[in-house]
Amino acid sequence: MQDTPTTRVDDLRRHAGAACNLLKVLANEDRLLLLCQLKDGPHAVCELEAALGIRQPTLSQQLAVLRQNALVSTERDGKHIRYSLANADVERIMRTLWEIYCASHQQE
Repeated sequence: MQDTPTTRVDDLRRHAGAACNLLKVLANEDRLLLLCQLKDGPHAVCELEAALGIRQPTLSQQLAVLRQNALVSTERDGKHIRYSLANADVERIMRTLWEIYCASHQQE
């Protein structure tokens, strides 16, 4: 069966909806900072708090949003829960954002 123009538009609309949902989650400075920090590897909440200066209640709230949207995953490490980017797609998004907004501005 061959794709019709309507089928392709329906697929595009579904994918556009998913992209819009992702962009809504990324459109928060604290969440974006958390994801940027996790780009370099897993971190415990106490490490994220110290590195970013985001207070514990806000940090927990934003990490919960990231977890609910499958952007971060968790792993227990003794008493601590370590957060990391959830998958290769999230890593690629964060690497791309870093290259556009951070890497080219490091020497400024």
